[in-house]
Amino acid sequence: MNVRDKFKRPIKDLRISVIDKCNFRCPYCMPKEIFGERYQFLKNNELLTFEEIYEITKIFSKMGVEKLRITGGEPLLRKDLAKLISKLKSINEIKEIALTTNGFLLKKFAQPLKDSGLDRLTVSLDSLNSESYKELNGQNLDLNKTLESIEFAKYLGFENIKINTVVMKGINEDQIINLAEFGRKNNLIVRYIEYMDVGNINGWKPEDVVNAEEIIRIIEKKYKLNPIGSNYYGEVASRYSFEDGKGEIGIISSVSKPFCADCTRSRITADGMMYTCLFTNKGHDLRSSIRNSNIEDVEQFIKGIWENRSDQYSVLRSLGKLDSEKVEMFKIGG
Repeated sequence: MNVRDKFKRPIKDLRISVIDKCNFRCPYCMPKEIFGERYQFLKNNELLTFEEIYEITKIFSKMGVEKLRITGGEPLLRKDLAKLISKLKSINEIKEIALTTNGFLLKKFAQPLKDSGLDRLTVSLDSLNSESYKELNGQNLDLNKTLESIEFAKYLGFENIKINTVVMKGINEDQIINLAEFGRKNNLIVRYIEYMDVGNINGWKPEDVVNAEEIIRIIEKKYKLNPIGSNYYGEVASRYSFEDGKGEIGIISSVSKPFCADCTRSRITADGMMYTCLFTNKGHDLRSSIRNSNIEDVEQFIKGIWENRSDQYSVLRSLGKLDSEKVEMFKIGG
């Protein structure tokens, strides 16, 4: 089934959040001032079940989805996650399943994840400085536990592990070189992400963004970089290799260089809301559909959503035309 949106963009990538809870309180996603002990996260019966996630993924796979990413919140807080991944691996059309995690609990779950058939790992890591790491995770959590998790995952055979770093001016831009060297030393692909205006609660301001050109300039004070081609159509990161051949980095530049034109991603929240853009405020209720309709009707519902999609938020932002409300990052996992 060849399903395309209003701009003729196919659907190739699906990101599924399995839980909205997180053990971190990062300021750009889930600031602790708002998400305190009294904050009410979703109840278990409000979450999509593993069977519902499986059925929804099968429908998306018929429409062209080949790459699946499991997100949160922190997905490792979802009980028996490896069982879900094993189930999803049985869908023939899905060529790759990746997981995005903050890595703090990864050492505990890395072996069952490997056994489940999980293909790739991405670990969010905003600093290699122990004190700023504690400050950025908002929970005073120890950097070494995350670093040990990454090392253990490598030992188990996970390859091409990616490190995601959200770069914020005056907060962690001093870590850009450190992280590049960490990646080179440990055979990890560091991806620097421009600080984005996802959601409505992180106090985002344009002047807090360290843009792609600045990031490259900082790295090239020490290491010469060469641009390299994309791995696949719709890849969000611009890739660069080090001139000496030792490793690569990526830069996700949604703010300074919008890539809406070839966006092939859809996102589903833990309670089954489908979003066709990271920055939209309009969700579509798949949970009610999958629980109250037959599969054929659900297929038509999803197909209609994608065919009517016309999102290009980052382009509109660059033109100064913005919506005021957007879905929060912790619900859709970035």
